[in-house]
Amino acid sequence: MTTVHDDIAAFAASLPRMGALAGLDLGTKTIGVAVSDSLRSVASPLLTIRREKFTIDAEALLKIVAERELKGIVLGLPRNMDGSEGPRAQSTRAFARNLAKLTPLPITFWDERLSTVAAERALLEADTSRARRAQVIDHVAAGYILQGALDRLAHLARS
Repeated sequence: MTTVHDDIAAFAASLPRMGALAGLDLGTKTIGVAVSDSLRSVASPLLTIRREKFTIDAEALLKIVAERELKGIVLGLPRNMDGSEGPRAQSTRAFARNLAKLTPLPITFWDERLSTVAAERALLEADTSRARRAQVIDHVAAGYILQGALDRLAHLARS
């Protein structure tokens, strides 16, 4: 059974009723990580992982998954503004396929267009210094990605 779902409804169907999820903002140099509460209502930015190579990155992620007993992973999918997928989206899909070989957890994608813009805006509104913004932007963006997916999952559960 495949654990990587393109459709969030299929992802939702593969999840247990309760349990926290992870949201990832995959960059070329970093991975922003956010986690939800067990009721899946609120996403909280957690940390940023400096990327090294896949095995090391995956090990760091799976350690967080195990420590927090997470039930699924939402990966931000960097689509182009016209909705098409370029090299970064393909790289994200490859990351998901490789990660799926290492964990039985369901994985899905969430359109991350403008998540970094939204995160940057929120940090500016909070009067965050430039240096601090650089430190936290990736996991704040991961929080936006995860919150979008959580809101969609809640909507699916109600309908």
